[in-house]
Amino acid sequence: MGRRHANTLRTVFHDPPSGNLHWREVESLLRHLGADIESVVGARVRVRLNGVEEVLHRPHHSNVLDISAIKHLREFLARAGMTPAAYEAANR
Repeated sequence: MGRRHANTLRTVFHDPPSGNLHWREVESLLRHLGADIESVVGARVRVRLNGVEEVLHRPHHSNVLDISAIKHLREFLARAGMTPAAYEAANR
C-alpha cells in the first residue's frame, strides 16, 4: 500500500476522529483496496468490499467528512477486514 493510502487508513481509525478527512482521499483509498463504488441517489454511494456492502454518504456542503461519517466508514472497513493492523500484516 502506498504511503498516502496507509496514512488515510490510519486517519480513519485514529481516535478521536480527525476533522480533516476529505472524501476524495476516502474514495481513492476504497478504490485502492478493491472496493466497487456505485452512485445511488443524491449524495449516497453503495460500496462493496470483501463481500460487505454499505451505503455511505458523500459530504454535502464541503468535501470533508464529519465525525459521524468517519465512524460509519470505520465500522464498514472493520467489518470488511480492512483495519490498519490487518492490512499491514497481510502485506508483509
